[in-house]
Amino acid sequence: MRQTTYEQPLNERIRLFLRLDFLFQQIDHTLPSDAAWDSRSTLASLLDILNIFSRADLKTEVIMELERISAGLARLEQTPGIDHKMLSSLLDEIDRLVDLLHCSQGQIGHQLRQNEFLSSIKQRSSISGGTCDFDLPSYHYWLERPVEKRLEDLKQWISNFDDIRAAISLILKLIRDSAISTNEVAESGFFQRTLETSAPFQLIRVTMPENIPCFAEISGGKHRFTVRFMSTNFQDRPTQSSQDISFILTTCAI
Repeated sequence: MRQTTYEQPLNERIRLFLRLDFLFQQIDHTLPSDAAWDSRSTLASLLDILNIFSRADLKTEVIMELERISAGLARLEQTPGIDHKMLSSLLDEIDRLVDLLHCSQGQIGHQLRQNEFLSSIKQRSSISGGTCDFDLPSYHYWLERPVEKRLEDLKQWISNFDDIRAAISLILKLIRDSAISTNEVAESGFFQRTLETSAPFQLIRVTMPENIPCFAEISGGKHRFTVRFMSTNFQDRPTQSSQDISFILTTCAI
């Protein structure tokens, strides 16, 4: 049976990482297409990524998170039964990514922010329909270029984020894999749990069968979290389910 997973970050750092991961996945989906409309979507995702990097020093945030995780994993070296080969390989990969980020010059995406073509599209994107052909003839011209030229430009621009994307992907994978899932029941669609303050919880994951006619609405902070299972007809305000809902809970801390 197919399942759906809902995630809720518990701090601002992981919230930004999840948003970036979402945008990178959108690019993976639209970039390979030859269609001009998909190139528009790819560029829109790229500009969203660039906007996130312009608001925060994410290179420092990513390095700090990698170093924090590395320190925690290094403490496992004396744990009986640990797979030392796998652990050593993982620590080496973290060190490699940290070195790459330290060696990168300036803020991530700085060169793209100096690109006048991209800046003109970003400026018009704040207006509804502002990137249509008559508003941005240069954009229209770019979209009409041969497909291979257009995709070459997109791949070159996106490559500015390759190293930090790899680091964020590794961080999120380690976080998601850091906990054992448990089977839980939300009575009358409601579930709440207190978190141990001694553990650095970063992410809540709720997994449920696809055929359950509701979605999980998660809220939380470093002390506790709440899950409400909501029903909706996609017209009126969602309402909390009155049924007991079985689900899989994963509280991630590393």
